Amino acid sequence: MVWTFIKTTLLIGFLTGILFVIAYLLGLSPIMALGFAAFMNLIMYWFSDKIVLKMGGAKLVTEDQAPRVYAALRRLTAASGTKMPKVALVNSPIPNAFATGRSPNNATVAVHAGLLSIVNDEELEAVLAHELTHVRNWDTLTSTIVATVAGAISYLAQWGWFFGGAFGYGGGYGQRDRSQGNMIGLLLMMILAPLAAMLVQLAVSRTREYSADEGGAKLSGKPEALASALSKIEMYAKHRPANPQSKNPALASLYIINPFRGSFLTELFSTHPATQKRIARLERIAESMGYGPFRFQ
Repeated sequence: MVWTFIKTTLLIGFLTGILFVIAYLLGLSPIMALGFAAFMNLIMYWFSDKIVLKMGGAKLVTEDQAPRVYAALRRLTAASGTKMPKVALVNSPIPNAFATGRSPNNATVAVHAGLLSIVNDEELEAVLAHELTHVRNWDTLTSTIVATVAGAISYLAQWGWFFGGAFGYGGGYGQRDRSQGNMIGLLLMMILAPLAAMLVQLAVSRTREYSADEGGAKLSGKPEALASALSKIEMYAKHRPANPQSKNPALASLYIINPFRGSFLTELFSTHPATQKRIARLERIAESMGYGPFRFQ
């Protein structure tokens, strides 16, 4: 957990460094770009739960409508001493789950109907422990901070290109004699800086997933059940691909498993680590907890 915090902090610091270097090279104010991005993300963060639930097709439900989910969450919140989150269901055959909300006291855990149909009670509890760990770790806040800085980098690169192109230079207003080479450098920066920001953003997301896997395994005491659930979800996605219209790419980083997958190159640009890597890591965690090798594999 400590290493996860350090790694996330370093990645956010790297993003911030990119932002200020670009601003310095362009002669523009990074505060203006950062402030604008922060304002947009603050609005999104404050209303994130409602926006995400709407985008994901999730509807809040009572205990009578989702007794298995409520029962598991009550056990987990009692064990962790956290507030009981709201519960939502998604009427989708795709087995998945996600958590949203601006803080542990304002959280919602959403479960797909498809997940309930393929996992047993132990696996469901382990999945919900993973999501509850996201809530306890303030991962939605972390994601917002990263999105704010990454967004500022993108805005700054776009503004720099606009002003540079408009005035025929790649820096401040008083430098109108830039060479063509500088304009090419500006173009490369406009492309590469947001790309670097995106890669760091994805790295933060993958780091948080590993942390939620570990926290979920320890909270539920069922690392093998979590690994088994991940395996089932991955298997379903591989052999029974859903209609692309039923999946929202904007929510990819929130799902317990990203429903979009592909080659090694795709993994580089993925919000989640490869499922087999997560299962292997869970097996090592299980051994450290005194459990034997996984039996489901």
